[in-house]
Amino acid sequence: MVQKIFKTNAELKDWLSKQNSAIIFIPTMGGLHPGHQYLIKKAKERKTKKNQIILVSIFVNPLQFGKDEDFKKYPRNISKDAKLAFIAGADAIWAPDYVEVFPGGEHSHFKIQVPKTLQNQLCGKKRPGHFDGVATVIIRLIKIIKPEKLILGEKDWQQLIIIRRLFQELSLPIKIESYSTKRDQSGFAYSSRNSYLSDSERLNAQSLPNAIKEAKTEFDKKKVINLIKIASILKKNNLKTEYLKIVDPFSLKETKNLNGLCLLAAAVKCGSTRLIDHTFLMQRKPIIAIDGPAGAGKSTVTKAFAKRLGFIYLDTGAMYRAVTWLILSNSIDPSDQSKIKNRLKDLKLEFKNSNFIEQTIFINDIDVTEKIRSPKVTSMVSEISKQQFVRELLTQKQQVIGNNGGLVAEGRDIGTAVFPDADVKIFLTASPTERAKRRALDLNNRGYEFSSIEDLEQEIKERDKKDSERKIAPLKKAQDAVELVTDGMNIEDVLEELIYIFRSKIPEEVWPTPNP
Repeated sequence: MVQKIFKTNAELKDWLSKQNSAIIFIPTMGGLHPGHQYLIKKAKERKTKKNQIILVSIFVNPLQFGKDEDFKKYPRNISKDAKLAFIAGADAIWAPDYVEVFPGGEHSHFKIQVPKTLQNQLCGKKRPGHFDGVATVIIRLIKIIKPEKLILGEKDWQQLIIIRRLFQELSLPIKIESYSTKRDQSGFAYSSRNSYLSDSERLNAQSLPNAIKEAKTEFDKKKVINLIKIASILKKNNLKTEYLKIVDPFSLKETKNLNGLCLLAAAVKCGSTRLIDHTFLMQRKPIIAIDGPAGAGKSTVTKAFAKRLGFIYLDTGAMYRAVTWLILSNSIDPSDQSKIKNRLKDLKLEFKNSNFIEQTIFINDIDVTEKIRSPKVTSMVSEISKQQFVRELLTQKQQVIGNNGGLVAEGRDIGTAVFPDADVKIFLTASPTERAKRRALDLNNRGYEFSSIEDLEQEIKERDKKDSERKIAPLKKAQDAVELVTDGMNIEDVLEELIYIFRSKIPEEVWPTPNP
């Protein structure tokens, strides 16, 4: 594809109409550096369709600069920026002037007003109207080019959160992907404004990322943060602290609760240059809970999800099936709690020969991986699962496995009973008709006979009823879970949605996506 630079909307739109392509859009204000190039390279790596093109905009937006800020001296060098963008993998550059973005001037167009709960935190507190300008221009830009996907950096975290909320509230069908802060060899975050720093100022400014990195290391070891110590280091290096806070990364409000994901954020003045930096704090690695009724395809997509993102896969359903198989193979009455408890007293249940995805399940040293998928086990697993001792025993085993996080678990009570503090909760479901079709296909593939799809659908409805009405850990959607209905979706479609939901909760900086 020939690399192009467009300055007018008409030229850009004419070219795009001939490409018949989906647009991956990376908005910038120019002053491109390796951080921008990193976003472009990631966008190129993660293309999911052949007809996608990467479009980078360069527009210095006057609406997001305050009265005494650096609008006039902000770096502007289109030829240099275009060269860097094309080297990184951009297909086209869009460098409109003010009139192209705001024909008739800014007062001829609607302006977006960011909610005060988001606007008055962190950077917004000292820069009134800044994020209104950001939100307004992003809506103008996407209205003109209509992208399929938007790529943003996590360095400007508050901006990212505001744009995500904006798209959500306006129901814009545009995916937002974000990537972690890119740093130089010394750990200094790339920024267009770094060019303002003198050599001596750069030396002082280096103390900002150094202090934050040191604080993160101390937190990972001792689970404590000393803001006074950080502030002292910054002051000693002639940096004027604008804010230094620990906040909830989504509400942006200050918090003292360090149990979940937190953001340690700072803004300083080094001479006349304003710099920001942050790091994320987390007590353990992320846990993802995927719940939903039987036959919704949880196991298949959860395995693929775990593999794609490098998580341990925990098939809790297989654990319940294994116990069910053990009880049935010992001819124990499923309602005889005393005998069940006695048989499971010294239960040995483990996954072996595992690459974290394709797991072989053993119960009392017997490989039951295929045995537990029989129709007989399937028909009885709900009855066994509702036994209090069974649920308590397996819940305890699952929680032990999840102590350090770094796993994705699927079942029917993961987000409500097993991991109520999971960082991401998804309720994966499908209609009984859809699930019956999938069950029939699975049985055929495994060589099992069944009467009809209609009978399978009735069995699924009955099992749903049993699971949702059981007294202990009933099947239900966790209050903070995202529901995903998968009717009409293939595995890759569902996987992409799961990853998108995950990334809206867990930044790349916290859990980087492994290289393919």
